[in-house]
Amino acid sequence: MRATYGILDEDLYNFDETGFMMGQITSSMVVTGADRSGKRKKVQPGNREWATAIQSVCVDGWCVPPFVAVKGKNHLANWYADSTLPRDWVIKLTSNGWTDNETELDWIRHFDKHTAARTKGTHRMLIIDGHESHVSADFQAFCKEKNIITVSMPPHSSHLLQPLDVGCFGPLKRAYGREIEGFMKAHVNHITKAEFLIAFHAAFVKIFTPENVISGFRGLV
Repeated sequence: MRATYGILDEDLYNFDETGFMMGQITSSMVVTGADRSGKRKKVQPGNREWATAIQSVCVDGWCVPPFVAVKGKNHLANWYADSTLPRDWVIKLTSNGWTDNETELDWIRHFDKHTAARTKGTHRMLIIDGHESHVSADFQAFCKEKNIITVSMPPHSSHLLQPLDVGCFGPLKRAYGREIEGFMKAHVNHITKAEFLIAFHAAFVKIFTPENVISGFRGLV
């Protein structure tokens, strides 16, 4: 497929999405080794509200600005009062914080906006999963119009073919968890969108570095 369209490394992208929970902070007990006394506590947000991060990265280590779906009908100023989100990050409002065909279409437009000018060849290639929203007629029609070639991964192959799952999103969730633990130490017991955006941004800039992205692609290209 790459040879057919002459896809250069600089035009090869991987796509993935993952969810984050917000709400009441709860404690879970983690038993340490038998040679250590006591137990330590670990925290995670409850499942009262959901946010979905959609991310794409290039094989050369460059990251498309994040696109995050959160539940809501209107943006509220207090969500962003204490955050330093870059202006090119997108916070998309949905009915439940999940993605659907409309959200994915908005995302592919976001992808095109930030990758068209840096395209080196005639086409871009985007490695996606097989979710129905990524193969919708509108999504595929937009990709065809913009010379974006989509390649769907086989089912149950993310552990082999998904750099974002293995190399980035796993570490991102752990880094996000550490940020949430910091809120608990500051006696914050409920994660709202304001705390989520602060924690997500801090975790993202630590994990989505060119070195980590390139390392994730090794063996795939």
